[in-house]
Amino acid sequence: MKGLTALLERIGRSVGGIVGALYQAGRDAVETVLRNVLPFMVFISLVIGIINASGIGDFIAETLSPLASSAIGLIILTVIVALPVLSPLLGPGAVIAQIIGTLLGSEIARGNIPPQYALPALFAINPQVGCDFIPVGLALGEAEPETVEVGVPAVLFSRMITGPVATILAYFASFGLYPDN
Repeated sequence: MKGLTALLERIGRSVGGIVGALYQAGRDAVETVLRNVLPFMVFISLVIGIINASGIGDFIAETLSPLASSAIGLIILTVIVALPVLSPLLGPGAVIAQIIGTLLGSEIARGNIPPQYALPALFAINPQVGCDFIPVGLALGEAEPETVEVGVPAVLFSRMITGPVATILAYFASFGLYPDN
């Protein structure tokens, strides 16, 4: 009888430990979402609302879309969009990239921009991708303040290098994608 009682006691403790660990993990997850993710989502919604309501997105897109008609223009567009001051503001919701992409797509469809620029244009308008999430990712990882101070600028500046390189690679990769008819 004592052996059965001891076995049931061990099973109960094991199950209780597992349930307790899962319960605490759920509490930690909810706390992290409430403390870090939701405020960031509210901020991003505010930025997207301001960009959409003010017309800044349309203005920037109409100003930058003519650059997409040449390889040099695409590289210039990449550098502009990847500027460390602009990329965290352009990244949320990819509002600017969506608008520029739509304008470029319609210009390609009209024949004003050759279709071989579609792939490099995709890379040119998106070097800001992820730049808006860097501070949140570091906060979720509970990074030290010094890490945030160094990490955020490092990633933003690295996008100024990797963005144009990706655009150039996409330009060369687009050769032969659209055969002349």
